[in-house]
Amino acid sequence: MKHSRLPPPSAFTAAAVGVIIGFGGTVALVVQAGQALGASPVQIVSMVTGLCLGIGLPGLLLSLRLRIPVILAWSTPGAALLAASTLGHDWSTAVGAFVISGLLMVLTGLIPVLGRLAARIPPAIASAMLAGVLAPFVIRLFLVFPTDMALAAGLVAVFLIGRRLAPTWAMPMVLAGAFAALALRGQIALPPGTGLFGTLAPVVPHFDLKAAISLALPLFLVTLVSQNLPGLVVLKTSGYEPRPGPLLLATGAATTVLAPFGVFGVNLAAIVAAICTGPDAHPDKDRRWVVGVIYGGLYLVVAVFAAPVAGLFAAMPAGALALITGLALIGPLTGALTTMLAQPEDREAAVLTFAATASGLALLGIGSAFWGLTVGFLALAARRLPGLRRA
Repeated sequence: MKHSRLPPPSAFTAAAVGVIIGFGGTVALVVQAGQALGASPVQIVSMVTGLCLGIGLPGLLLSLRLRIPVILAWSTPGAALLAASTLGHDWSTAVGAFVISGLLMVLTGLIPVLGRLAARIPPAIASAMLAGVLAPFVIRLFLVFPTDMALAAGLVAVFLIGRRLAPTWAMPMVLAGAFAALALRGQIALPPGTGLFGTLAPVVPHFDLKAAISLALPLFLVTLVSQNLPGLVVLKTSGYEPRPGPLLLATGAATTVLAPFGVFGVNLAAIVAAICTGPDAHPDKDRRWVVGVIYGGLYLVVAVFAAPVAGLFAAMPAGALALITGLALIGPLTGALTTMLAQPEDREAAVLTFAATASGLALLGIGSAFWGLTVGFLALAARRLPGLRRA
């Protein structure tokens, strides 16, 4: 019996749901990252446009070339890391850090031993650093209650009900509720001069050693460990065995090339990929690559109209933005805390890593993510030194 060459409706549905959840769930965090790094409104639009292009075009081409559903995303942990930065780096210096992070991913794809070494980073330490980055955002959402009880309580209720009834749709429901509430209050408006279409506003990268240590290195690590490696696992679980090198090389190259436009991290998706790479998306495993093509095409459409979307979030009241961001990061924080505490023998080092990172510690012009990793590795080394073992 001959199968139709046209994709089934489920392929379009899975791709559309993936885009809605992946984009809508954390675009508020991307906007916050840009604001924290001193990006202008035009540069924030460029940031969102470039990220959508970096997700859409390489993902589409890789799916066509490899004949597997390659689902890409931006680095949500990376965006949280950037949004938490308190070191006062200007935008061009941040862009220089994006370039370095992308090049590190390229090297990881080209030199397999680097990928194997990175994969051997204790999951407890990497997850503790990630949890330390994410925790302040989740805590911050509760600080909105004293100033806007109605909105805060309403959105938390929507989130909890959504997680119970339709978990993957919880954040789109929160976004819909937030925009409805803000519209009723007359608090939704596009910044003056916002156009209809996305735009790309390049800047010349400025390379700084402290930014490389405090931004580029942690950005590379959280993207690799929290996004790319889980993304490879999702593909394997779905029955695909791609070589990691070309995928890491492609995502690193996309980040490097698009970094001057504000792209901080293009990587393999994990949660969204699970929606788009399973039999529910397409019953034929050998034809499922078309879902990746559709998904990439939809992101290119989003890139075209990125300006009003980014503008809406950029003009949103700070409290509403904090609520949306905090709720969006509850899932990633839960996963990071679970992994962080999974191995009893690593818990002390993990808690030290978490505490140092979450503290916002800045020494010698270097941010807390680096110091958290340093403390965690030192704690592990001290525990494993023969002379310091318990009698």
